[in-house]
Amino acid sequence: MQTCVCVRQGIPLNPSGLSPAPCSRMASKGAAMASFHLAVKTIGRSAGRSATAAAAYRAGVEITDERTGLVHDYTRKQGVEHSALVMPADAPAWASDRAALWNAAEQAETRKNSTVAREYEIALPSELSAEARRELALGFAREISERHGVAVDVAIHAPGREGDQRNHHAHLLTTTRRIGPEGLGEKTRELDQKMSGEVERWRGRWAEMQNVALERAGSVERVDHRSHQRQGIEQEATVHMGPSATAMERRAEHQAMREGRAYEPVTMVGQHNAGVIERRGLRQYIERGTEWLRDAGQRISGRLHAFAATLSGAADRDRRDAVEAQRQEQLAAERAREQAQEREKVAEKFRTIAGKREADAHGYGDHASDWKATPEALRKAVDAYNGANQKTKDLYIEQIQCEPQMARAVGQLLRERELVLQRDRGMSR
Repeated sequence: MQTCVCVRQGIPLNPSGLSPAPCSRMASKGAAMASFHLAVKTIGRSAGRSATAAAAYRAGVEITDERTGLVHDYTRKQGVEHSALVMPADAPAWASDRAALWNAAEQAETRKNSTVAREYEIALPSELSAEARRELALGFAREISERHGVAVDVAIHAPGREGDQRNHHAHLLTTTRRIGPEGLGEKTRELDQKMSGEVERWRGRWAEMQNVALERAGSVERVDHRSHQRQGIEQEATVHMGPSATAMERRAEHQAMREGRAYEPVTMVGQHNAGVIERRGLRQYIERGTEWLRDAGQRISGRLHAFAATLSGAADRDRRDAVEAQRQEQLAAERAREQAQEREKVAEKFRTIAGKREADAHGYGDHASDWKATPEALRKAVDAYNGANQKTKDLYIEQIQCEPQMARAVGQLLRERELVLQRDRGMSR
């Protein structure tokens, strides 16, 4: 059974003063960017939903709906890490009981299509400790309660057993009416009006609170509530997967695991999203590589300046060092030219294979010999390259030409491919 804690305004949100609750997943420049999620939803009778059922499910408890007589029992639900009620300081004592609060919310509405509750669905940073995530969620709930005068039912959920294990999140279920000494009163109409800007304000405030908590925890990760378009980031979008497609993909994934093979999406939506994610990864790799090269250049420049400063010593030593430095620079320049030429060859071979694959040349179909001789990692890189726009393609080739580590990796794959082709030719004679 969950322990329900009532936190009222005016009382500090000190986690050590909260009773611990015995304790599932949500479908997700400069500083590193963490993921951001805040969605505001309504619980309405027109959709056949009730506040009592929603509260029972999110907190993992049992609540009997006094209006309908239905018993909502979710005491066996797993993954509820913490639950608490947050409300104004002058709220009546009976509202500290979850069942009483949400039954009152149901009985306060008389229309068949009434909105009986509102939910804030938020992602919690995986970079924070469980205690810090709990404090952050409760702090956000307190601000909502203070601004709108509502009761907030907080349920913090752990990531599901399947899926991304960083997917910590919380559900903040709020009353749609303000609550005071006399109980539930007027509706919070400001949240029903899109032009009021309240939802966008809360999105911005949630991002601020997370960034403060991340900085306090010493994490370099940051979140941004703005869309990629508003941030000036050009990014290909994935397509929302409905329940049917999600179920099909899960079955396919489980089947692949049972058969000991790699999982491949089976629906068109799943295949599209997988391609988008792979191209995003390629782009991020290129961007991070570009940043690494810039930083490395700055570090090398700093070391050269420091080296120059040491040459202000004795004249004889300076001359000897200068001669040696010149010799080393010549050797290094020669090595650099040779390595640059080798990287150019690797980039050209990669581009040639990609061009033949894209043109569906002889031997480069899915089951053709030249393509099957290509290592899997190289095949994926080629297909990701062909699926990207020209700017991304140019950056990827430039990356091979400029970064030794990447050129060595691609070169090794090309050599493996050549060995397989030579072997196959020898066998066919």
